[in-house]
Amino acid sequence: MTITQEQATWFAQTFAQLADNVERSVLGKRHVVELVLTAMLSDGHVLLEDVPGTGKTSLARALAQTVSGTNTRIQFTPDLLPGDITGMTVYDQKTGEFDFHPGPIFANIVLADEINRASPKTQSALLEVMEEGKVTVDGITRPVGEPFLVIATQNPVEQAGTYRLPEAQLDRFLMKTSLGYPDHAATVRIIGGAATATSDLAAIIAPQAMVGMAALARTVYVDALVLDYIARVVEATRTAEQVRLGVSIRGALALTRAARTRAASQGRTYAVPDDVKALAGPVLAHRLILQPEAEFDGVTADAVVGQVLLSVAPPVDQPAA
Repeated sequence: MTITQEQATWFAQTFAQLADNVERSVLGKRHVVELVLTAMLSDGHVLLEDVPGTGKTSLARALAQTVSGTNTRIQFTPDLLPGDITGMTVYDQKTGEFDFHPGPIFANIVLADEINRASPKTQSALLEVMEEGKVTVDGITRPVGEPFLVIATQNPVEQAGTYRLPEAQLDRFLMKTSLGYPDHAATVRIIGGAATATSDLAAIIAPQAMVGMAALARTVYVDALVLDYIARVVEATRTAEQVRLGVSIRGALALTRAARTRAASQGRTYAVPDDVKALAGPVLAHRLILQPEAEFDGVTADAVVGQVLLSVAPPVDQPAA
């Protein structure tokens, strides 16, 4: 069943209220706040590539406070073990039984700070839970609950003692974006104390209502013309001259899910090509592997996605439900 116009209007109003509330704590970053909300409502996860001190932790806490959810922070270090993330089974001498002690991954919003500082073995502990929302320890699978969002961060400047995220892990993130430094006006407001403490933010919605919003977003209508456009954009990344490895089918599915959510956030019951264009960069760029020569020449994945969008013509007829 497709989302109704009344439901789409409610979705857009609620989405705006959520973004407004988070932005009270994370000033001047409306676009990034909306991207993170879109990822969360698309059953996806976000990778933030930022220098320290740009508000990544505040963003995670503000979002958790806004949706009345639980929030944990994992500081990734070279000595971090998979069990430190997922939890472990411990023998209880009093009862003579093994008890499972859940790790910090069991929360609605998990901030995985400096994820590239941990070893590949520890990084891989996130693969199952990010894809399926479940953790398997000692042969027993446990769901982490809903909603579930991983906000991972990595420092693009400091590379000493880090492990580059493998392509299989990058592909698990629905989006990659950056908070960046605030503009001058926002900086003045922040240092003047205008930002609301995350603990003082009001709860706007219950976690189960967020699950309901995500279910509504999945029912947004996507016309065959828009699906064809998404497929052509993805295929164009694979044949681009500067690209060694293009976007996978997982990336195409991720872009379709995100486009559905963005359409609902705009109060529409159907997706349009502009939804695809607005999200192509954050959803697709981190999935590309460029040719070494292109990287040496300073070509970026975002620039390649931008060129693809210029070269692939969107459908002429505007789809409608």
